Amino acid sequence: MVINVLIVDDSAVVREIVTQVLSSTSDIKVMAAVPDPIFAMQRMKIKWPDVIVLDIEMPRMDGLTFLRKIMAERPTPVVICSSLTEKGADITIDAMSAGAIAIVTKPTLNLKAFLEGAGNDLIQEVRAASMARLGSIKPRPAASPRPNTHASQHDHLTPAPKLTADAMLEAPSGKAMFRTTDRLIAIGTSTGGTQALEFLLPQLQVNCPAVVVVQHMPEKFTTAFAERLNRLCKVEVLEAKDGDRLIPGVVLIAPGGRHLLVKRSGAQYIAEVKDGPLVSRHKPSVDVLFRSVAISAGGNALGVIMTGMGDDGARGLREMHDAGARTLAQDEESCVVFGMPKEAIAHGGISEVHSLTHIANILSALKG
Repeated sequence: MVINVLIVDDSAVVREIVTQVLSSTSDIKVMAAVPDPIFAMQRMKIKWPDVIVLDIEMPRMDGLTFLRKIMAERPTPVVICSSLTEKGADITIDAMSAGAIAIVTKPTLNLKAFLEGAGNDLIQEVRAASMARLGSIKPRPAASPRPNTHASQHDHLTPAPKLTADAMLEAPSGKAMFRTTDRLIAIGTSTGGTQALEFLLPQLQVNCPAVVVVQHMPEKFTTAFAERLNRLCKVEVLEAKDGDRLIPGVVLIAPGGRHLLVKRSGAQYIAEVKDGPLVSRHKPSVDVLFRSVAISAGGNALGVIMTGMGDDGARGLREMHDAGARTLAQDEESCVVFGMPKEAIAHGGISEVHSLTHIANILSALKG
């Protein structure tokens, strides 16, 4: 089934490049590429797209205003194609809160590098968005999943080899971690995760266990996201820095473009923020975080995998489960995209499957 995409961006060069990237696949069709939301609305009167790729800063009507209008009238999966700037990051996080599904950084100078690098990200985000259930954003019937979610044999953008967490740290030894009173919560999520975290984290109590989070998000955007969550929550939410202590009442968000690991120093848990290769095609990777938690915390930890496309986190959560941790997966009905929880369940690493609301209730009752 073909995914019909509408591109809305005031840069003619970006429209051309994004059209070229998306048109390289047989399952995506660019139905139109227009310079602003006014033209977009005129085009959408003729045919409504399955997915919108949207710039934020545009003349006549900005992308955020357009996004809110769409979500109020007819919720549609939107992928934000945003500039990698501090101002752009703040506005983009507002767009994610308003219902956008994912972020892809906009090409600026090196368009060839974009085609070779971020092009695959854009294709995968569009495919994920086409499968999104937007009921958690605005009540309505769930979108029908599209069966063709993998790259076709005609794609000229070849993904890099898919590495496992072995690229960052050795697998758990299998030795049981001794129990302590220091608890730890590790959360992994991707597509739809910004909205899920905005629902979940504000319900945590100030005396909750330390929390570490990987949300798939480009570099610089995680800073704005952590600041937004900090304003919404009772707990303190920070972008993780290397050497940060994990303490009750504090949530550390993995920085975009870096892996977040947990190591043990005596009775304390310490954050490690490290560069390295993409793992499960992501950096930060949920698999890397979960494996480090399995090694350093074992049965003292609780792992949660939530909405997202792909299988990042499935193997790491199985390792946490095998190390004695309690492991939770978000159920299909409350997910925007059920891919990551589904894969974790298939890998046999899940203790319990719950709605996002029930997961929030479980976590809000925990004390550090």
